[in-house]
Amino acid sequence: MTLIATALTALVAVIHVYIAYVEIFAWKTRGPKFFNDFDADFFDATQIMATNQGVYNLFLAAGLFWAIIGEAPALAIFFLVCVAIAGVVGAITASRKLLIVQTAVAVAAILAVVM
Repeated sequence: MTLIATALTALVAVIHVYIAYVEIFAWKTRGPKFFNDFDADFFDATQIMATNQGVYNLFLAAGLFWAIIGEAPALAIFFLVCVAIAGVVGAITASRKLLIVQTAVAVAAILAVVM
């Protein structure tokens, strides 16, 4: 992979490590800053689900780091497509911001890997 493709893929991975951190460890404190459409009761009620979701985000990050370390463009594309799809679903169900934070960055990384 080129330096740009590697850098964008790493950026997506780091974003997902941060998302996982928020979902697993800081859902009640940082979560409301991301999803300000919901009240505090929502974050209390969904802590367990957010923790589970955070683990999935760690798996996405791990897959992306694996692709970088293994210099495996096909693997990078697979995990980047997963991230892009998750961003679209998240934008529909949770917050439109996810189109930028997840989908747009993942699509840019996919394009860089393919080029």
